[in-house]
Amino acid sequence: MTIASTAQPDLTVSGQPVTSSLKDVRALSRKMVGHFIENVAPCRTLPGEAINGDITTITRTCLELAVSMLDGSDIPEKTQQLRIGAEGWAREGIPIDTIHHAVHEGFKLGFDLILADATAADFDSLKSVGRRLLEILDIITSTVSHAYVRELRAVVGEHHTAAHTLASALLGGHATSTMARECGIEIAASYSVLAVSIPPHPEEADARLDGKVVARRKLRRVQAELAKRCGDSALSLLSIDGGTILLPTGLVSGEALDHLIEQLSRSAQVPIAATLVDAVTARVPAATDQAHELLDMVQRLRCVRGLYRFDDLALEYQLTRPGPGLERLRTILSPLDEHPDLFETLQRHISNNLNRQRTARALHVHTNTVDYRLKRIGQLTGFDPSEAAGLWYLRAALIARSYQQPGDPGAARRTVTASRPS
Repeated sequence: MTIASTAQPDLTVSGQPVTSSLKDVRALSRKMVGHFIENVAPCRTLPGEAINGDITTITRTCLELAVSMLDGSDIPEKTQQLRIGAEGWAREGIPIDTIHHAVHEGFKLGFDLILADATAADFDSLKSVGRRLLEILDIITSTVSHAYVRELRAVVGEHHTAAHTLASALLGGHATSTMARECGIEIAASYSVLAVSIPPHPEEADARLDGKVVARRKLRRVQAELAKRCGDSALSLLSIDGGTILLPTGLVSGEALDHLIEQLSRSAQVPIAATLVDAVTARVPAATDQAHELLDMVQRLRCVRGLYRFDDLALEYQLTRPGPGLERLRTILSPLDEHPDLFETLQRHISNNLNRQRTARALHVHTNTVDYRLKRIGQLTGFDPSEAAGLWYLRAALIARSYQQPGDPGAARRTVTASRPS
């Protein structure tokens, strides 16, 4: 932003230039910084070198800029110093609301000094002073905001690139301590490996909207929530339909991991499914493959969304291993090949944890129809779904059968890297 020079009429208060009480910039800037420390709470937590260095320097710069503009001129180099200062604050993580609050506190303090010698006769002049101060405040806040946000985007972009590089290396088994130092991110001794599936947002199919834009916004919400919950320690390779997240062991654990997936789902505005495998760093590539195999299984079996650990799917995982048992299980449901409505009912009923009402709603039929279909399934297969043993075999057969069908939609998500870039 460049401040254009404009001829301004001289402003006076009680016959004196309005800037008379602001001329001792050095003393006034020290007074203002002391005021910030006492009255702007976050400033109390800043390190001493920041208070005595950047904060004092930029306060003086703002004062000099304000004084010059009140006198009817401007100093472009002061605006540049302000930009540089704002960029430094962004890099150091000083909150922008603290900066703006300090600027406004400084303006209130300066305006109080201007009013100190004012009389009723100065009313018209003070109206002009007030307008000029608002113009100056607008220039300062705009300059600071623009420089701060631009630098923050650059810093975030650099971290994202570094995190992406390290995540790719860990998933590929090529991460080294040298790479970690270059990325500025410490490699943990072990990780919780999360394979994640993000379904399409309903608005992605809305012809009135740009589906790609909707999908990217969904992904950005997920990434922002992950950063909010896990900070810089979380490493991820995510696309608009899923990917992999690496969390250092202990960063989020137990029920907090389930809550994390719930929060990500809430931010994405879609029900996210995820699977978890813990592994030491050297085993991360193998753990990632296993996590995505489990996720593929969750999708094939149409399980309810949420977080699944290996222990939750150990039986299902083992049932999909090659062997004569797998081949036998696949034949149990052959009698249902000519009855797709029965096959879907069985699949829905099991994925709904045997909840007849939920299954009926999903199929848009009466619960009596569900009962009839389940009875018919028992007659055709020889395994009664109302009995524990029959249900066990039918569920096992459904698992085995799901891996018999080629071209499944979950295959693309089994890869370590996402199929569509963010």
